[in-house]
This record gives sequence, C-alpha cells and structure tokens, in this order.
Amino acid sequence: MPNKALLKFIKEARKRGFDDYQIREPLIKHGWPLDEIEKAFNFLKPKYKYKNKVNIFLDNEVLKKLEKRAEKNMFTLPEQIEDILRRSILSQKKSTQEEKLDDKFLAYFSRRK
Repeated sequence: MPNKALLKFIKEARKRGFDDYQIREPLIKHGWPLDEIEKAFNFLKPKYKYKNKVNIFLDNEVLKKLEKRAEKNMFTLPEQIEDILRRSILSQKKSTQEEKLDDKFLAYFSRRK
C-alpha cells in the first residue's frame, strides 16, 4: 500500500481542483520517488466496472462556460456534461423520426414544423 500521507495529499489536491499533472510536479520537485508517486495514483485510480467512461480534454474557456452553466442548473460539472450529451442524443432521435414522414397529407396537417 502506498504512503498514507501521499494518498491524503493527492486526495486533498484533487478536491481543490488540481489535475494529476499539477499534483505530480511539486511532489517530484520535493524529492518524492517517481515510482512511489505512480503507485499512489494507481491506487487512487477509480475502478470502473462498466465501459461507459469517457475522458475529454476541454479548452479552459469552454470549461469555465460549462462550470457556469452547471452552477446555474445546480448540477455538478459531470452531471451537466451528461445532461448535454443526453439531450443531444434525444434531439437526434427526434430529428430522424421527423425525416421519416413520407405522407405529404400528414406532413401538411401536422403541428410539427
């Protein structure tokens, strides 16, 4: 098991919003052995049972806008991104259903525009 103080430091830094690269750099500068740092990060790596994990890298400006939108909607950032993706898929399904209207009479009197 990795050093408990190191694990605690990494967890706290992540809570404060630092990414793994920003956490590794000062640890290396302060003399922590690289293999011990990697063991700690691997130990803290989430163990997913499902294949529904997606990693994305966002521009800082886009990230700030997403965070602002998430705060407005009272979501966490991952919840906001999931909501955007879900809505995108649902709107895609609707548009493909509307394209299947081949009855001109039904299309003419339909309320859908």
